[in-house]
Amino acid sequence: MISLKNPKQIAKMRDAGKILREVEDEVRLAIRPGVSTLELDTLAEKLIRRNHAIPSSLNYEGYPGSICASINDEVVHGIPSEKRILQEGDLISVDCTLLLDGWQADSAFTAGVGQISEKAAKLIQVTEECFWFGVRQCVIGNRLGDVGAAIDAHARINGFSVIRDFTGHGIGKAMHEDPAVFNFGDPGRGLRLRRGMTLAVEPMIAMGDWHLTIDEDGWCARTVDHSWCAHYEHTIAITEDGLPEILTLPGFTWEAV
Repeated sequence: MISLKNPKQIAKMRDAGKILREVEDEVRLAIRPGVSTLELDTLAEKLIRRNHAIPSSLNYEGYPGSICASINDEVVHGIPSEKRILQEGDLISVDCTLLLDGWQADSAFTAGVGQISEKAAKLIQVTEECFWFGVRQCVIGNRLGDVGAAIDAHARINGFSVIRDFTGHGIGKAMHEDPAVFNFGDPGRGLRLRRGMTLAVEPMIAMGDWHLTIDEDGWCARTVDHSWCAHYEHTIAITEDGLPEILTLPGFTWEAV
């Protein structure tokens, strides 16, 4: 069942999104060679709790971290560890969700560690562009297929592939709500978008094959061909004023894009 939010509820999610943005900005600044993914996780949890919020991922279906920290060919759900030390040239995807006053915010980004290759930098850039191409389709009357088709088309034209085994999702009081937001699809097909829908749109883009395998820990997903992957996500709200509000990007205006 899809939950439509009223302006007061969206305001609560906006508050959660502001805190999450601040947390991820601090985590991004801490990314450098020699840092462990556990250090990033510890920092994120400290900042979340300092703001009277709860790290939603921690203990979610048994997941042991406050962030997902996925390196290079790891697509999502990399478990933070003191043994995972960031190396010069790596890519790391950080996915973080928090709960504030009963409302969720979810966001992800990929960053380079030190100096990275041109191809890795292009992967990050294209993944973020895929998000913006998709989210521009998130207007009243469009369909979810329009969103996924726009994301997939931009990835393909740049020689990359869309991960198909994981999707974006509805979000609100629960971290994962209906509907699933696929990163591929057919224009004009799928659920019609309505005012008050709140969605996590999150392209996951690979340099090579999109097929995945799951590590023995039961969580970490990586590409079968070990091609590198990037991830970019924001929580958005469908509004009646045209393009959506990016709830995890406070101060953002569409005029700036």
